[in-house]
Amino acid sequence: MSRRIILLVTSPRLPAGLLTAEAWDAVRAFPVFAAAESEQAAALRTTGVTVTVLDTDAQGLLDAIGDRQAAVWLAGPGGDQAFARQLGLRLAREPQLAELELMYGSWDPPGARLLDAVTVMDRLVSPGGDPWKRAQTHQTLAPYLLEESYEAYDAIVSGDLAALREELGDVLLQVVLHARLAEEQPDGHGWNIDDVAGGLVEKMVRRNPHVFAGEQVKDIEEITANWERIKQAEKERESVLDGIALSQPALALTAKILHRVRRSGLTVPLPEAVDLGSSLLNVVAEAREAGLDPEAELRKAALAYADAVRAAENVGPAE
Repeated sequence: MSRRIILLVTSPRLPAGLLTAEAWDAVRAFPVFAAAESEQAAALRTTGVTVTVLDTDAQGLLDAIGDRQAAVWLAGPGGDQAFARQLGLRLAREPQLAELELMYGSWDPPGARLLDAVTVMDRLVSPGGDPWKRAQTHQTLAPYLLEESYEAYDAIVSGDLAALREELGDVLLQVVLHARLAEEQPDGHGWNIDDVAGGLVEKMVRRNPHVFAGEQVKDIEEITANWERIKQAEKERESVLDGIALSQPALALTAKILHRVRRSGLTVPLPEAVDLGSSLLNVVAEAREAGLDPEAELRKAALAYADAVRAAENVGPAE
């Protein structure tokens, strides 16, 4: 029976020593080698597993294994791809030397790359990182958050899913950067990305009792009603208009106010259309009564007019 070389690959995003039962069986049964010291090697040593560091090539590993039945090569954080390729080619040419077996001791859970985003941002904002990012504040970054959100919205409207993927990454960058800057707040007022994510998780669980608490619902309307009821209890708002984002575009703001008023059951007469502002408010109210999104309708009309302008100029439509 030929020797076995187990190439043990682990996720650098999970705590060292968090391995599958199969991986633990392998490192306890066979000698373990690695190209360099690592957190994983240190974690194995604390459990009594001997890890031998070999700064060598494929032949050096084969010599170190000797006549042993099997051995484990502990892949480094980068996966030791060059070494694995060299070893694989050597054993493909001379299969009698050993069998190469790939074993995953741990693997990335869904969302693992978010940890990379947090790590990279920490490097950028820490001393020695990017001077521009270190100089920013929540106030100076506010316009970028709006801009990136609008670009993501444009990608959705255009149906460009590839662009949407990129634009959502830019929105995520803003979230991660704001959270990292918040860590620098003095007097114990700071918070971090875990606080942001933790608050989101708690909110999702709390506002979806039909999923997480076994509450019975008949339809989507009841789900929405539950969401609003729970939200109202959380916020303890005095007015039906509390919580509306006042910095959103005026047309969308007007539509949102009218929506809240109608949902509350209040009867508040619209102002007489005596000037441009009150006239526009009445137009928005008419659009909502007709089941139309006034922001989207105006955007559609504006873009159609823009195409007409470009046609008059004999230039192509906007991208």
